[in-house]
Amino acid sequence: MIDNKLQEILPFVKQPARYTGSEINSIKKDYSDISASVLLAFPDLYEIGTSHLGIQILYNILNKKKEVAAERVFAPDIDMAKLLRKKKVLLSSLETGRALKRFDIIGFSLLYELNYTNILLMLDLADIPFFASERKDIFPLIIGGGPCASNPEPVADFFDAFAIGDGEETLLAMTDTLIRLKKKKAKDKKDFLYEWSKIEGVYIPSFFKAEYSDGFCSLTPKYSHHKKIKRAVISDFDNAIFPEMPIIPYGKPIHDRLKIEVARGCSAGCRFCLAGMIYRPVREKSLKTISELCKKGAASTGYEELSLLSLSIGDYGCLNRLIEQTVNFFAPQKVAVSLPSMRADSLTPEMMNLIKKIRKTGFTIAPEAGSQRLRNVINKNITYQQIENTVLNAFGLGWQLIKLYFMIGLPTETDEDIFELIELVKRIKAVLKEKKYNRGNINVSVSNFVPKAHTPFQWEPQLSINEVERRLNIIRDNLNIRGVRVKWHNPQTGVLEGLFSRGDRRLSALILSAYKNGCVFDGWSEHFDFTLWKKALEETGIDLDFYIYGQLKTEEPLCWDHIDTRVGKEFLIKELNNAFAQKTTPSCKDHKCSECGVCDFKKIAPEIFTDCDKYLEEKKSADKPDIPAYKKYSLLFSKKDNAKFFGHLEMAKIFLRALKRAKISVKFSSGFHPMPKVSFEDSLPLGMESEAETMNITVLDKITPQEIVENLNKELPSGLFVYDFKEYKKSVRADEEIYEVTLKHEIFDELKLLDFKKLDNLIIKKTSYKGKDKEVDLKKVTKEIDLKNKNKLRLVLSAFAGVRPSLILKEIFGLSEDIIKLAKIIKKRS
Repeated sequence: MIDNKLQEILPFVKQPARYTGSEINSIKKDYSDISASVLLAFPDLYEIGTSHLGIQILYNILNKKKEVAAERVFAPDIDMAKLLRKKKVLLSSLETGRALKRFDIIGFSLLYELNYTNILLMLDLADIPFFASERKDIFPLIIGGGPCASNPEPVADFFDAFAIGDGEETLLAMTDTLIRLKKKKAKDKKDFLYEWSKIEGVYIPSFFKAEYSDGFCSLTPKYSHHKKIKRAVISDFDNAIFPEMPIIPYGKPIHDRLKIEVARGCSAGCRFCLAGMIYRPVREKSLKTISELCKKGAASTGYEELSLLSLSIGDYGCLNRLIEQTVNFFAPQKVAVSLPSMRADSLTPEMMNLIKKIRKTGFTIAPEAGSQRLRNVINKNITYQQIENTVLNAFGLGWQLIKLYFMIGLPTETDEDIFELIELVKRIKAVLKEKKYNRGNINVSVSNFVPKAHTPFQWEPQLSINEVERRLNIIRDNLNIRGVRVKWHNPQTGVLEGLFSRGDRRLSALILSAYKNGCVFDGWSEHFDFTLWKKALEETGIDLDFYIYGQLKTEEPLCWDHIDTRVGKEFLIKELNNAFAQKTTPSCKDHKCSECGVCDFKKIAPEIFTDCDKYLEEKKSADKPDIPAYKKYSLLFSKKDNAKFFGHLEMAKIFLRALKRAKISVKFSSGFHPMPKVSFEDSLPLGMESEAETMNITVLDKITPQEIVENLNKELPSGLFVYDFKEYKKSVRADEEIYEVTLKHEIFDELKLLDFKKLDNLIIKKTSYKGKDKEVDLKKVTKEIDLKNKNKLRLVLSAFAGVRPSLILKEIFGLSEDIIKLAKIIKKRS
């Protein structure tokens, strides 16, 4: 829901549709029936946040409760943030345009350390004090969750509470407690926090006192029941609630597909990996559950692709059967199936043969280290031969691009390991050439090691920026060969990640200082400015050497020791010693328990499905299908209100997915990349409305055009409406187009219009989208132009001159770009 002030901002920002909040499957509730309101906040752009599965899961779970309303907000882009400040408009929720400070709970997803300044940006734009101690009102209560909450101390002073671990059940318990206390008329914030502190997985920072000695931080609990915060774990993952109708984002989300979580947790035990430690144990969904979620999700979204997600998808017990059934079911619907990166040791020839049916974008393998010695150190249990075999199999099945992920700066790494990394890549390239895969390309991605809290390497130092650069230069210089492309992680951002991953509460001052210096969207290379961070480090006296370059002792207390991930410190120390002994630890999924401490084998235990024949879908008849009959129609539709902010390609995608949800069978072209037989007669500029658009569509003859119109309108977002149809005829487009222009705050200059009408011609130069200039006579192009009143203009233009009303407004009336962007321009029916 967009208020009038926001309406006047949207024409001036990039990708305005991201702020409209009218997506299919989004939920808007009547607040008269609501007892608790929760705002799910993502401190990054809409395109990133809407791709995050966790937001979708929590949104779905909370909104299933009748008395709870959950909405969303994302960090506005820099242009939007600037205009919100200038126009004095508060940041608000997408669904109802509700100001952030009116919610009971604001829950931030903490996925990446370099998003921390964006949290302050969002609070600032909402006029909410940064520090919890400064927020005297009970609401909103600011909470955080996600992987970065495994060490929440650098941002602890900004938050009232954190949800540690799986958030589904924790957040429900927190909202239930909040509703109960609101009904009791509780009037002190501390009452809410105290009751929350009794919930497993909830951490209240203000219930601990931070003390410092010799530079090291220790936390003293204020309450006996809240000394250690045990990570919340969903024990029955197969029956955990999962969204069957996920929100379909506008624009270009980075993962624009249906996402199905196949399993949670990983048992590989890579010693640098935070996710591999804090999401234990491995819990899988059954083949039946996954199949049902795929079908329901595809039907409710109309996505062209679905992705089966897991930290280690190759370890899923019934992966072969899952791929086979999923591909066979969705192939006739023209829905592609994709997988995330696979471990080389998890791929079998049978699995590779199945994967060849899946969309071939790039094939990703993560050796992490170049030498076998170093792979043993980090517990990456793959050999060079497994890597080579996987690469050859991939190219043999049609892939033409392999992505190899490496990490430099790992504990015990030497230059010899760096050169072995280089040699590994060169050997693979040579083998591809030998096997005649001459078009085979390799992308090498290099990141720098960042020690993470709660991992075996949490005590290890991080390399300096200069040393990372030196090692990167060796790799870049030696892999400057044809068919190999090297990408790398910025060492400066890696330093900040390391600082926050093992930092304490003193860093809140650094984050605030950096934000005041202008640091936002630091995860984006075009916005990251390390000089501003160095200035903030100087202002706050934070010593980088102390936090990230020093070797920590295993017997010393750590500032995150009060967060109990259930992985025992004794296990982490044992794994650290195993690393230095180059001793690997096998996966507990396939071998004996590694005694990490997570499982009690009563409530918490690995959840593995191996009975792959228990759920078998019936195979469809192999009889040759009848050749379907198709018919072509022209659908007439309007594009008004917020739909004017859809770009042309975005609108086309919205229609295609709506057709799928409406179960309207569209004909596809033949060939390697079949495309739906759908076309549009005009491509409207962003911001222009229309009552006279046409879409041509070829569909099965079994459905009537009336059914197409009725069913399609049920699936279209607000602002798009199909109002008529006709049987398609290859007709000539109308010679003229009628427009109505209404100025928002100004009036038309009648004298300028009279001057134009007296002219014999008005020649201007117009630049095409290809950059070519041509002369256009606006006098010939403009068939009719008349004022209906002081701020409303009727305009008839030649349809084939490529001239839009905005050009007329500029050249004839001399209106500025800002005035034109605010004008309401509607293409009318003839």
